Amino acid sequence: MSGRESILGAIRQGLGRGALGTAEKDALEDRIAGHARGIRPSRIDTADLKQMFVDYAAKVDVTVDRVASLDDVPDKVADYLAQENLPAELRVAPDPALDTVPWDKRPTLTVSKGASDGTHEVGLTAAFAGIAETGTLMMKSGPAHPTTLNFLPDTHLVVLRASQIVGSYEDAWDRLRAGEAMPRTVNFITGPSRTGDIEQTIFLGAHGPRRMHIVLVEDD
Repeated sequence: MSGRESILGAIRQGLGRGALGTAEKDALEDRIAGHARGIRPSRIDTADLKQMFVDYAAKVDVTVDRVASLDDVPDKVADYLAQENLPAELRVAPDPALDTVPWDKRPTLTVSKGASDGTHEVGLTAAFAGIAETGTLMMKSGPAHPTTLNFLPDTHLVVLRASQIVGSYEDAWDRLRAGEAMPRTVNFITGPSRTGDIEQTIFLGAHGPRRMHIVLVEDD
């Protein structure tokens, strides 16, 4: 018996359930394969999902710069780092979507690629999707998308294309399922890390980045 079978068997025993019949198994398989959609909020019925995304992101302490193309990304990144008095050093995801960013436009920036080992103050990644419903970023894992860059650097910079913004969570899942393969991990990130555990006071950066900045590329 595999570890998975052992765990599921213990859960069934705890629930007082025996083996499932054929009809019950078929019903469960149909439900899993059907990808039934949840409640769709009416507020996403708007022609300007980009602005809705930016507005909701701002409510959770995310700053956004809107640029015309990837050529503008180095300038905005360098300006943001200077504004926040941060070192001009970036750990960038080895994502093909970022390969055409002309970092040499700003020679004062030190750019290295790869996952983070926890020593990098600033990490930059691309997002898979932006969800206007809550101003949330959908990030998938993989060799080109190290999950460590989402959580270990104190400052998380994200390049998001306007064409990647969707209305609802279901829309983002549909886009992910349409790809070649599902990633091992999917992270939903809504603003910097925060907690209110200590005296009900919101504290940023408790379990991850204390700053999040999005460079929104108007490619649509």
